Amino acid sequence: MGTLSISKTFLHIADFQSFLEAHGKVRLTPDARQTIKKSHQNLKVLLASGVNIYGVNTGFGKLSKVSIPESDQNKLQLNLVRSHSAGVGKPFDSGITRLIMILKLMTFAQGYSGVRPALAKQLVDFINHDILPVIPRQGSVGASGDLTPLSHLAMGLIGEGNVHFQDRIMPALMAIKEAGLDPIVLEAKEGISMINGTQVSSALGIKALLAVDNLLKTSDISGAMSVEASLSSRNVFEAKIHKLKKHQGQAQSAGNVWRLLEKSAIVNDHVDCDRVQDPYSFRCIPHVHGASRELYKSAKNIVENEANSISDNPLIFSEKEIRNSGHFHAEAVAQSLDTLSISITEIGAISERRINNFMKGIDNKIPMFVAHNPGLESGFMMAHVTAASLASENKTLAHPASIDSLSTSAGQEDFVSMAPWAGRKCLRIIENVTQILAIELYVAATATAEFHKGLKPGKGPLKVLNLLKRHVRLSKGDHPLHEDMITIAGLIRSGKIVDSVIKSVNLE
Repeated sequence: MGTLSISKTFLHIADFQSFLEAHGKVRLTPDARQTIKKSHQNLKVLLASGVNIYGVNTGFGKLSKVSIPESDQNKLQLNLVRSHSAGVGKPFDSGITRLIMILKLMTFAQGYSGVRPALAKQLVDFINHDILPVIPRQGSVGASGDLTPLSHLAMGLIGEGNVHFQDRIMPALMAIKEAGLDPIVLEAKEGISMINGTQVSSALGIKALLAVDNLLKTSDISGAMSVEASLSSRNVFEAKIHKLKKHQGQAQSAGNVWRLLEKSAIVNDHVDCDRVQDPYSFRCIPHVHGASRELYKSAKNIVENEANSISDNPLIFSEKEIRNSGHFHAEAVAQSLDTLSISITEIGAISERRINNFMKGIDNKIPMFVAHNPGLESGFMMAHVTAASLASENKTLAHPASIDSLSTSAGQEDFVSMAPWAGRKCLRIIENVTQILAIELYVAATATAEFHKGLKPGKGPLKVLNLLKRHVRLSKGDHPLHEDMITIAGLIRSGKIVDSVIKSVNLE
């Protein structure tokens, strides 16, 4: 893993992938260090001029009319961080915490925050030593910044609270000393700059989008395997049909299924059957998967732009100019993640319907529940029930978070985004859909292996079938399904399902 350079250069979602998975290194470019230094000098000139700067020489929220003398301005920043560290719930995982710190460093590198280079260096050192503040995941409404979770991050930098370091949870001060560092003392504006921002919401969005990129390809693979195993038509995925619709995502999904089923003896074996049309969950795969692809692209664009944006407040433009705005408001992220949640819920919902189709039995080829001896055996009956339960959960979780708002801070923060909740529940939906797709792959692969013997699967399904045979039991007779379902979900999550076919089939 190389070192990620932080500057004003636009970073893409793929640039963050490795940090979700493992410890990595970052560096501030010389230009970024100089930009941060200049911004801090501008802040010092502004303070010396006596101008009122919100949260620097005034109180916060409804207390913004209270002036703070110079002798108390450092104490103000410390009080802010301590008082706002009010989160609850399980901590964010290590990957999310790394992204939060990187994103915070990125906003400082833009040169509008006024913080010292020393604070930016403390973030770099924490990332590079993999000192990860313990950040509770609940407590932010996604406006005026992700105040509470970012306060827990700031607590770690000053040597308070707990951190995860070298596979242990320990007091932050202990980890700092073990790493040969020193806690930082917050100075003017540094507390408010640490906690103002959309970095938590954006980090959740980045993790979700990276998972969905893999999930969309996996859904086309699982859909293709179900089309083949259920003796459905490949012809409906032909390119000239989908050129009639002006949706790129639809054309991409149709093309994927078409190519995956190339050279399928199973498909060719029933070209002259009397079935006129297949159920929508098979025939309309491109229309549903394609719509989800379109919303994914929109969400990716929004979250990438937010990650590379300034979300601080106040904003230091020069030694003579300071401006206030609401750049810490994460409405754009909230709405994008809500739409992503809806789109991925639909991927899981249509997959569950395809699974259900197998449960009824298919012609005289596949018995009910994909069981060799229905009645004596239950086959995949309860695996389908599990898929149905997850699909139902998703329909509740997909209710938009962004359409809710509760007034906070005595009415000063009277309209909020709820972006962190939009992100957290989106990740839950993604996990549920991962398991639904795992069940579909299991059912379709078993149907192919057991009831289409002697017929070679298409280029894509054959690769997946060979992969699954190395990891799970695809054989007749009832047996516990739980571990195999979890194993296949792990193969999806790791990208191995997609990797198994991309050398043979071009997936868009």
